[in-house]
Amino acid sequence: MTTIARDVASQFAAVVGRDHVLAGDLATMIYARDGSIQDDGDCGLVVLPANTEEVAGCMRVAAAAGLDVVPRGSGTGLTGGAVPLAGSLVISLSRMNRITEVDVPNSCAWVEPGVLNLDISTAVAHLGLFYAPDPSSQQACSIGGNVGTNAGGPHCLAYGVTNQHVLGMEMVMADGEVVMLGGPAPDPPGYDLRGVVVGSEGMMGVVTRICVRLTPEPPAIRTMLLDFPTISDAAAVVEQVIAAGVVPASLEMMDRNMLRTIEPFVHADLPVDAAAALLVEVDGTPADVEAGTDAVQRVAAANNVGHVRVAKDEDERALLWKARKSAFGACARVKPNYFLHDCVVPRSRLVEVMQAIIEITDRENLICLNVFHAGDGNLHPIIAFDRRDADEVERVMRAGDAIIRKCVEVGGTLSGEHGIGLEKRDYMPLVFTEGDLEAQACMRRAFDPDERLNPHKVLPLGARCGEAMLGGREPPEGTWI
Repeated sequence: MTTIARDVASQFAAVVGRDHVLAGDLATMIYARDGSIQDDGDCGLVVLPANTEEVAGCMRVAAAAGLDVVPRGSGTGLTGGAVPLAGSLVISLSRMNRITEVDVPNSCAWVEPGVLNLDISTAVAHLGLFYAPDPSSQQACSIGGNVGTNAGGPHCLAYGVTNQHVLGMEMVMADGEVVMLGGPAPDPPGYDLRGVVVGSEGMMGVVTRICVRLTPEPPAIRTMLLDFPTISDAAAVVEQVIAAGVVPASLEMMDRNMLRTIEPFVHADLPVDAAAALLVEVDGTPADVEAGTDAVQRVAAANNVGHVRVAKDEDERALLWKARKSAFGACARVKPNYFLHDCVVPRSRLVEVMQAIIEITDRENLICLNVFHAGDGNLHPIIAFDRRDADEVERVMRAGDAIIRKCVEVGGTLSGEHGIGLEKRDYMPLVFTEGDLEAQACMRRAFDPDERLNPHKVLPLGARCGEAMLGGREPPEGTWI
């Protein structure tokens, strides 16, 4: 661990209180990593502010000391975006966990970044409202982290990802200045700087308040589980349903390996002998739900559907969704670690890419389980492994590289909802030209001229904007490049 000078640490203590400054390997250990398979980082100090004023004070101290800063939510990210490097200061926003205002007439709420995703919907359920983006980790992930990665979830097929549900935000800049970007007013004039910040992984500033869009609960919902003898049949249903103009609230796929892993964990009577299953949810008016359900079932019947299970009540619906959202946790039954990819491909290429994933992981003698947002082509192949086995880790990394390259080859992209972080940073030239990357570096420097906010993430180290992206600094020892 790189130690931050005692006098600087005392300045942070003067801002947030001594009890909210953590130093030393033991105290900062959990803040040196996130949910990814990246190695532990180098955390110089952790501060836990309670409000915007304390964040601004911490940023001013960090600026004066020339410290790199890593904003952190719940640490559930899967690409190393929250891993601190080279003795960075970590600003943990977990204490900032209040829903400060619910504005029913304008269908929005102001929340702090440490609020857990699911807590928003829980807090407004009695008003007939909910917050639409629903990552599988929604019980643990924070809204600040969701904003950082532009998180999605199963219901984003119809409702859209985080960017469509964040109306505005308060943010502390690198020098401690507090700014407001966007807000609850519809169609604000000027540049959409709010949209620049969503998905920027903490490289533009530290978000301290967020205005989120609230959505009315649909009057009717129907949830179906359909199983198929081949992945091709299931994929054909996905493509044909969307082509027919039906956009379900969610359209999720699980393969046989995943079904057999989840079932002993959740006991949801899943079709464990099927090659694939689709979890489909249709919502809207009762008439829309009936029409959508009929359309899905007609398409499924034309593509060798085995069984069609329609949730008979809310309890059964909840059980089916518990099965889907327990998928990642259930993988611990297979091996102690997993490497989860997050690539998006055209729906028309799903079968081709799924077959390639099977061939790649079979070639490397690895166990792969698939659960993903099939409706928008957002793949989540999960490679189960044991990180104590160096040879297996090497095979996992080779397989991951091949999967990424295959997804890009068919016209896909690097990430649908998990961000770039460290894991995919050096794959960015596969989908962006040198000019594209230079433009992104320039945008980043417009917000943070010294590039101290979450450095060495997202943009490849060769990206330039007039001066070197690192401002003449060498990358920290041990940086994965």
